[in-house]
Amino acid sequence: MNVTPLDDRVLVLPIEASTTTAGGIVLPDSAKEKSQRGEVISVGSGKLLDNGKRAELAVKKGDRVLFGKYAGTEIKIDGKEHQIMRESEILAVLEEK
Repeated sequence: MNVTPLDDRVLVLPIEASTTTAGGIVLPDSAKEKSQRGEVISVGSGKLLDNGKRAELAVKKGDRVLFGKYAGTEIKIDGKEHQIMRESEILAVLEEK
């Protein structure tokens, strides 16, 4: 299914957090924290400005991003958990070295 967010919203697929600690302890599901990293799957057309033009989004499809713990709304698409959020809820774009 193709989902295109409206305006300045972004569809993000959360990246699963590690199930073990740095010391090698395996965490049960109840102790896992909600992931704050994800990959941008789809972006909207941009926020509509007062002059009738659209503001371009700073993120694009394929970007890996960091977002707030309680950002966005969780939705299920094709059996996978996704989050849809406003671009302003994205804290940073992550770049691999």
